[in-house]
Amino acid sequence: MKEAIAILTGGGPAPGMNAVVGSVSKTFLQNGYRVIGLHEGYTGLFSKTPRTVEIDYALADDIFNRGGSHLQMSRFKPSDKNFAEDFNLDFFLKNNIKLVVTVGGDDTASSANRVAKFLQEKKYRIANIHVPKTIDNDLPLPTGSPTFGYESAQDKGATIARAVYVDARTSGNWFVLAAMGRSAGHLAFGIGTACHYPMIVIPEMFYKTKITVDKIVNLVVSSIVKRKIMGMDYGAAMISEGVFHELSDEEIKKTGIHFSYDDHGHPELGKVSKAHVFNEMLENKLKELGIKVKSRPVEVGYEVRCQTPCAFDIVYCSQLGIGVYKLFTEGKTGCMVYVDPAGQVSQLYLKDLQDPATGKIPPRLVDVNGDKYKAVVDHILCYITPDDYKAAKQWLKNPEEYDFNKILGL
Repeated sequence: MKEAIAILTGGGPAPGMNAVVGSVSKTFLQNGYRVIGLHEGYTGLFSKTPRTVEIDYALADDIFNRGGSHLQMSRFKPSDKNFAEDFNLDFFLKNNIKLVVTVGGDDTASSANRVAKFLQEKKYRIANIHVPKTIDNDLPLPTGSPTFGYESAQDKGATIARAVYVDARTSGNWFVLAAMGRSAGHLAFGIGTACHYPMIVIPEMFYKTKITVDKIVNLVVSSIVKRKIMGMDYGAAMISEGVFHELSDEEIKKTGIHFSYDDHGHPELGKVSKAHVFNEMLENKLKELGIKVKSRPVEVGYEVRCQTPCAFDIVYCSQLGIGVYKLFTEGKTGCMVYVDPAGQVSQLYLKDLQDPATGKIPPRLVDVNGDKYKAVVDHILCYITPDDYKAAKQWLKNPEEYDFNKILGL
């Protein structure tokens, strides 16, 4: 029987999913392999009746530059019981599968590592290679290399945020935007920087103080008043949804939101509009202060996940897909394919990226000590400093409470 590979996509979508699947498929097909796509992520590996699709060259060529994922995705996380009782070895044996390619983010990568360990313990000679994906850009790749999908999401997000900023300037309003980013602020920071937003709030900013609802709101108020001092009655604030993950239970209660949680223990932030929550809290604060400002909420999330990938991501994903074949022919397994900025392919072993205590892959955070971050904070953001206290008293009784550096404990 002809040798085959299986490929699955896990987690949430990101621009470039189909470019990876298409490029992996084209490369292996040209080298004599069958390619079997598994729908619903890891579900297929633990089901006696997996939903599959035979990927031929024509299908791979049809999907490689499309948004979304031709293979239906899932956040299914296999339990120890699933591994012990449900792992579908027959699927691998009957189809002569020699490699499982997993495409996803940190949770998918962690599960891929468990699959690799399981196969090794059971002496199943099936390789496993992971392709790193997330618009959050928070997988710990070397030399600052982005996770695929991030550049496309940032570009589309900037298109939306730019139009919102023009609306703010045109109508004399403020807007509060919330961008995806479960534990890191890369997407919010990238979009906000691309649009020169006067305030960007990301979880990494609070490295010297505890994140609270009041501090988040006060940062935006600081920007609003600073712009008033500058004679500008409009603006926009970009806030990363990741700040929710750092709020204590008590602080979350202050927002009035009751979260449900996914299989990985993460608050299901996609079920609520973070922009609406932030905007409502801001409006209440402005009313309390007697500052007349109209503000509107805008959520930046699902509309950037399935857009057509930009040229960078199509090229990058093609390199990653072809890189899977290179690593496979070199006998690599239990690893993540990595392509450096020079285009060189290598592997990162998942076990080396994991936290030894939790077994999870820790997120890569925005470097708040780097020149990029400092340049934005020092030269693009607008906020109150001691030099503004006198002028700010026109709107604020205690301007020092809205001093950017004091809010952040700097």
